[in-house]
Amino acid sequence: MVINKQLLNTQCKSIFSFLVFTTGISVPAFSADITTSGNLSLETRLFQHDGAFEGQGDSSVSLSFQPEVTRKWDNDHKSFTFIPFYRWDSEDDERSHGDIRQLDATASKGDWEVQGGISKVFWGVTESQHLVDIINQTDTVDGVDGEDKLGQPMLRVSRIMDDGSLDIFVLPYFRERTFPGLAGRFRLPTVIDADNPSYESDDEEKHVDYAARLNKTLGDFDVGLSYFDGTSRQPSFTKGLKNGEPVLIPHYSLMNQVGLDFQYTGEAIIWKLEALNRRYDKPLNKDYSAAVGGFEYTIPAITTGGGDLGLLAEYHNDSRGEKGGSAFQNDVFLGARLSLNDEDSSQLLAGAFIDLDN
Repeated sequence: MVINKQLLNTQCKSIFSFLVFTTGISVPAFSADITTSGNLSLETRLFQHDGAFEGQGDSSVSLSFQPEVTRKWDNDHKSFTFIPFYRWDSEDDERSHGDIRQLDATASKGDWEVQGGISKVFWGVTESQHLVDIINQTDTVDGVDGEDKLGQPMLRVSRIMDDGSLDIFVLPYFRERTFPGLAGRFRLPTVIDADNPSYESDDEEKHVDYAARLNKTLGDFDVGLSYFDGTSRQPSFTKGLKNGEPVLIPHYSLMNQVGLDFQYTGEAIIWKLEALNRRYDKPLNKDYSAAVGGFEYTIPAITTGGGDLGLLAEYHNDSRGEKGGSAFQNDVFLGARLSLNDEDSSQLLAGAFIDLDN
């Protein structure tokens, strides 16, 4: 695909000018109660070797745009947030997509807080895998590390306490996972037909899910206990045909999950743990346990500017073994994080997984 660089530069400059304009000028109707910001990212991917499958290129360019509009009033007891997202990719049509990451309203009174709309919620403490994080669906095509999430329709009611909070969620609509297309480099040998998923529930994507989480801070310890009952965010796959070609069809089962996240914060070391027990309904009708735990040790002031170096080590275990479908059934993660502690919060994170079985 040929890219008109002059046109792309013009579009980037126009979007950047819009961001600067909207960020720097207040809207008179809302005075200082409304704030705007945004993120514009130009990304390129380069591959040393040719793709394993026909149609895969050795490079790609993508442009993503994520503006954000927030309004707060009533002494910050009420707020409204809107965060749309769009990515264009030069190679993979499935990676070119849009989403509403957040479109919600929040109101608080006393020890209670209510949030409704489309939002994102994160659970977890470990670095290399977020086992207990279950509310939002993973946006697989946007990033390969599982950190990018789709917006989730929800109603959240929270009870705020001195040493923590209790959150209760009602999730009335399910978001299907995104997958790379034919030209996507990070795909399975057989293409996944994400347009025709199957569900265990007769209500399909309209099945209502429920979740709750209690978190407590006890001195240097932070503990979270969570529960989820609904449609699994991680599908299994069945074989099928599309236009005469073999494909994999995602199947979303019903399941419940009990999760634990734990963190101890010392002077130079942080100990972390995430563990879960998950039980699937038919046709799997089985349960399993998984855990990831380890530490992060910080060496302070290793640079003249006051940068810190964090050393990371985490162990992964899954009771299903190699047949369970998880990439981290008996693995160790070793890594390092360099934090420059500057105004831009610059960081460099590098690491590797070691499979202890093979």
